[in-house]
Amino acid sequence: MAFEFTDKNFKETALDGGNVAVVDFWAEWCGPCRLIGPIIEDLAKDFDGKALVGKVNVDENPETSMKYGVRSIPTILFIKDGEVVDKHVGTATKAALQGKLEGLLV
Repeated sequence: MAFEFTDKNFKETALDGGNVAVVDFWAEWCGPCRLIGPIIEDLAKDFDGKALVGKVNVDENPETSMKYGVRSIPTILFIKDGEVVDKHVGTATKAALQGKLEGLLV
């Protein structure tokens, strides 16, 4: 299951972990977010133990959303060693996101 990032745990889990994190910014009312949700869940299972894959509900966690300038959802951030190294806005295929993630794990 995808990890649930919040304003309270974001720094310690996504930034300070010293690993790779994939963060999907989403909302319950967002149609494209619901389309990409199952892909994020699959990636969380596929990369369990290799990368932290999870979601941030923008309605419940406005601080983190504002800090990263998330204006459109879904927005997916790829974080490595505490730095945002890639960003994707909108829907995407599992293969596209998986390719980006695999590139960060090399």
